[in-house]
Amino acid sequence: MSYLVLARKYRPKTFESLVGQDHVVRALTHALESQRLHHAYLFTGTRGVGKTTLSRLLAKSLNCETGITAQPCGACEACLAIDADRFVDYIEMDAASNRGIADMLQLLEQAVYAPTSARFKVYMIDEVHMLTAQAFNAMLKTLEEPPEYIKFILATTDPQKIPVTVLSRCLQFNLKQMPPLQIVEYLDQVLQQEKIAFEKPALRLLAEGANGSMRDALSLTDQAISYTAGNVSLSAVQDMLGSLDQTYLIRILDGLAANDGEALMAIADEMAARSLSYSSALKDLGVLINRISLAQAAPSALPDDLPEYEAILRFADCFAAEEMQLFYQIVVHGRNELGLAPDEYAGFTMTLLRMLAFQPGKNQTGSGENGKAASPNTQKTRPSGQPSPMKTATLEPAPKIRTAAQREAPPKVVEKVDDLPPWIDIDDAPSVHQKDDTSVRPPAAVASSGEKMPADALSGIPLEETDEKPDAPLSTPVIAWDENWPALAEALPLRGMAQQLAQQTELVNWKQAENGLQFHLRVPMETLSVPANVEKLVEALMNRFECAVKVTTEVGKVGLTASQNAQEKRAARQREAEETIENDAYVQSLIREFGASIVPNSIKPI
Repeated sequence: MSYLVLARKYRPKTFESLVGQDHVVRALTHALESQRLHHAYLFTGTRGVGKTTLSRLLAKSLNCETGITAQPCGACEACLAIDADRFVDYIEMDAASNRGIADMLQLLEQAVYAPTSARFKVYMIDEVHMLTAQAFNAMLKTLEEPPEYIKFILATTDPQKIPVTVLSRCLQFNLKQMPPLQIVEYLDQVLQQEKIAFEKPALRLLAEGANGSMRDALSLTDQAISYTAGNVSLSAVQDMLGSLDQTYLIRILDGLAANDGEALMAIADEMAARSLSYSSALKDLGVLINRISLAQAAPSALPDDLPEYEAILRFADCFAAEEMQLFYQIVVHGRNELGLAPDEYAGFTMTLLRMLAFQPGKNQTGSGENGKAASPNTQKTRPSGQPSPMKTATLEPAPKIRTAAQREAPPKVVEKVDDLPPWIDIDDAPSVHQKDDTSVRPPAAVASSGEKMPADALSGIPLEETDEKPDAPLSTPVIAWDENWPALAEALPLRGMAQQLAQQTELVNWKQAENGLQFHLRVPMETLSVPANVEKLVEALMNRFECAVKVTTEVGKVGLTASQNAQEKRAARQREAEETIENDAYVQSLIREFGASIVPNSIKPI
């Protein structure tokens, strides 16, 4: 007796034995039990997920001698004949090789005859998307209103190519890809029935290689049985599939944990010596990083039968979750960029070095974000005699407002470099005010140590040179401004939306106060007055008036704005340019002598 491959030998004979398609089984079971039978079914899904199996099960349920049932007996003549693919009233047609209108017409001519010995004549058209447009048009009427004894079952891997007129005439069921865990459980049962020794991690590797297809998984299992002489081991399956040894990936992560670039390059060289695929290596590394992230966020979702389970748990404690997310992104981009690299070795090594370089906290002094100390070879030494860095205290901007009398008082300029304090740069030496200068000094600042510093030490003026106290009350500033808001808005150094806010607003009112200036503006639309734009405008006004500024806005119709002034200026320039061209003597002579005319909107001012 000839050998029957596992994919055919273990094809499900009942709905209960079908794996991974519970949603379809439930719908068909309820329809059969309630006798609500449709005349056309469409099964869609990738290869090897059960489209043909479901069509045969449905044909058995419709023609079983016990009656229309969701549990065919499997022992009657109709059930046995359908399982053996010799039932005369169950016709399977391959649309890939019978795709023309002549083939469809021949099928429809036979459809008018009643079934020979069955309750229903079932037509199963596989890969129906391969039919021509004429073939689809020919079957539309029969598909919509077939004889009561005809059932159509269509199957396809590409439903997008099927006309909508066909889809609307069918009950459509989308078959899902098989999860690896369900494939492993099914392969376990099959190999136990076949009495073949196996290792559970090897079955997981076969399930991952099947990419969601049960038929591919069974075919790979057949191949593994032949390759291993009846002992399906992990190492043999890895060799058969050309899979990367996971020890390489574990060593890569160990090198990243130790911040050891030389170890990473040694691993890449070993892989090059064995001619291993760098693309597959990055793919498997991404899968391993994904499992480590699962172990960190959802440990129960991680299968405990993985061969590298212990290493995954170790890396989950070694790396921070942020590092895993960063590594995963680098690996995915690195794999996509392999084709752009000078060669695959360079692309792979640069991906490893990128992960090494961008580890949070690993290339900095002290411990990283995840609480682990940085590697010793990344500690940066400071030259002897150089002071250790300290955090700079954040100082509030001091108002630079002075009264009119103070502005008129001439500043005292330092003429000798020796007279400069040691904290003043020679190239940027400011003018030193006289002792009677009453300009406002900045408030006391808090240094990084928490100690309060006198304001005069920050401003560069010795405390003994002034009789003024740091906390003296401010006098009301005197601002010299012509209140021309459009001119001011046009002169402010702003860009983008902040510039549009300044130039499209109208000044409603403004006033001076002890704490600075207050501007109330009217904006034409609320989207201009978002906090980010207002903050930029306030900063520009503070630099312009050298004092604190507060800006409030309201939405309404605007009148006098910088934008309106700019439009009027452009219109005036345009009119001037057009008048210049029209009054030009040469242009006038061309109009008189040759009947020339000026093209509208072609004149642009220079």
